[in-house]
Amino acid sequence: MQQCKTVTLRTRKCKNGMLSYYLDYYPAFRDMETMKSIRHESLGIYIYEKPINNIQRRMNKAMAEKAETIRCMRYESIINERFGLYDKAHKKESFLAYYKKLCTKHNFKWDYVYLHFYDYVGGKCTFEEVDVQLCQGFSEYLQEKALNKRTGAKLSQNSIAGYWSTFRGMLNIAYRDKQISINVNDFLDKIKTVESPKEVLNLHEVYRLYCTECEIDVLKRAALFSCLTGLRFSDVQALQWKNVCEYADGGKYLDFISVKTKVQNIVPINKDVVKLMGRPGKGNVFIGLKYFMTQKPMRNWLEKAKINKHITFHCFRHTYASLQLELGTDIYTVQKILAHANVSTTEIYARHAEPKKREAATKLSLKTLKSVTRNEENKCRKGTYDSCKDENNSQTNEKKNDK
Repeated sequence: MQQCKTVTLRTRKCKNGMLSYYLDYYPAFRDMETMKSIRHESLGIYIYEKPINNIQRRMNKAMAEKAETIRCMRYESIINERFGLYDKAHKKESFLAYYKKLCTKHNFKWDYVYLHFYDYVGGKCTFEEVDVQLCQGFSEYLQEKALNKRTGAKLSQNSIAGYWSTFRGMLNIAYRDKQISINVNDFLDKIKTVESPKEVLNLHEVYRLYCTECEIDVLKRAALFSCLTGLRFSDVQALQWKNVCEYADGGKYLDFISVKTKVQNIVPINKDVVKLMGRPGKGNVFIGLKYFMTQKPMRNWLEKAKINKHITFHCFRHTYASLQLELGTDIYTVQKILAHANVSTTEIYARHAEPKKREAATKLSLKTLKSVTRNEENKCRKGTYDSCKDENNSQTNEKKNDK
């Protein structure tokens, strides 16, 4: 209750001879959720203006005590906020309810982490229970007991690390919002990720997918679209026709805000990509595209195309980076198209296609060794090297001595 200094209990007249209690804040405070300035708060407590018997008088007395109790609680909140203290009543409130509300402002990954935390605490957790011990226990739960919410399999190391990082980010927000009294993150260790191979498709495999029928047409078009643009599934799913723009020379490009990073992306596209998008219209480009399609339906499509690699939809983004580098596109250009904050991320996606490494591989070969050997022999015959000259001189001297 920022800047508010006093809270006064007042009444106003209502119909049928009743009075209504309300709180008068001075100065007014701003609600940080609605951003509205609040001066009065109705308590929803009513009393008789002119009680006519003992029952009404007793009710008036009881309601007045309740209204005064609420006024004292509001005033205590003001004092606590002014001096950086925390309400006892707030500590008893549900931390899970606050966490769930935060999830609505973030991506689906937050929902999965919330569900794991919900299971860990058994569906009940107050603000005063959120401490280092509880959070460390959640870290151990993720590493030892948590299962994938979709498949029921054990979480991978990188999923555990990602979930734990998201949870710690939530704790930072809770501390910043003054919902918890200490920054628990100062006492929590990071869970390390492991470097895993990035599965990609080669040009022949992409073409096989193009030539193979898929039971869900929008899935096929979206997958090939990702291979040719590098867009994530969330961005493909959210792409709208208003994001398709045109250059002065008639070429097309995509201008959109990434769902994951909230950063503006501009991606030039060619005629094949435009064809995959279908007939222009309004709203979403890939109508009806759902996440479940990237599971069994997509695996069936890959098997039908005789591709035995473990390919997820995100691998199509890796494929784009890999093929661009293989075909000679500068890595910094690929970085900008994929909107990576750091070029090292782009390098991870396409390490096998690094131009410098490929160039180095051509420098050392049997052909090179054979060429160098011939040059050495020729120089030796001509007496170019000092060692060869010495050897020739010694041979000449030996011949003279023999004579």
